[in-house]
Amino acid sequence: MKLFLPKQHGAWAMLIVPFWLGVIGSHFMWEHIPFFIGWVFLYLATYPMLLLFKRKKIPFYTKWTLIYIIPAILLLLVPLFTRPSIVVFGLAMIPLFAINAYFSSKSKDRALTNDISAITAFAIAGLASAYLADGTVTINTFLLFSTSIPFFLGSTFYVKTMIREKKNLQYKWISWSYHLLVPALWILLGLWMAAFAYIPSLLRAFGFYGKSISAKQVGIYEIVNATLFFILMAMQILKF
Repeated sequence: MKLFLPKQHGAWAMLIVPFWLGVIGSHFMWEHIPFFIGWVFLYLATYPMLLLFKRKKIPFYTKWTLIYIIPAILLLLVPLFTRPSIVVFGLAMIPLFAINAYFSSKSKDRALTNDISAITAFAIAGLASAYLADGTVTINTFLLFSTSIPFFLGSTFYVKTMIREKKNLQYKWISWSYHLLVPALWILLGLWMAAFAYIPSLLRAFGFYGKSISAKQVGIYEIVNATLFFILMAMQILKF
């Protein structure tokens, strides 16, 4: 049986980076392993689940939702039993999922508001992974949350300027202004390593714009960029 997998390859970085930055920002527990696997299954389940709101191929999407959601629930019971109050992070994701469901029902999956909602949900998972270990929101926890969202939002702007909005000058200036503003903000806050973690994004936003790069190449470069961000932000977090 061929697996039914999400087509948004960039979402895998959003799935992995905030979660494991959360682990680095706290400390590793064996419960993080079933938590992460369950989080992956939950992400896989949301893909067919959101497609159900398009009211097409209902039996097919229902089948795949159940295939993924059952192991997700079972695995996520481990962190829930370990620290029951972690459920608040799951509850915080519900309104964000509702926003994604609305845009899916309107076939506007690539709307910017929809992207921001998804990015925020992935960042909340980073908060949850840190909270599992510490049972509190620390400065490290807040740092990873407040850096993950603008990083992946910048990635969204960049990808749009390279593919669907590559002839839209307004998006170009939004992307360029954004990529200049974010590292400048971290410098003003005295977080030099966090600012440095955004420099590769800044360079590729300016350097690759207007170049003939395939969607596959854009995706590969974003994986490299996300890896650099992860390493540099891990260094910043470990300084605290």
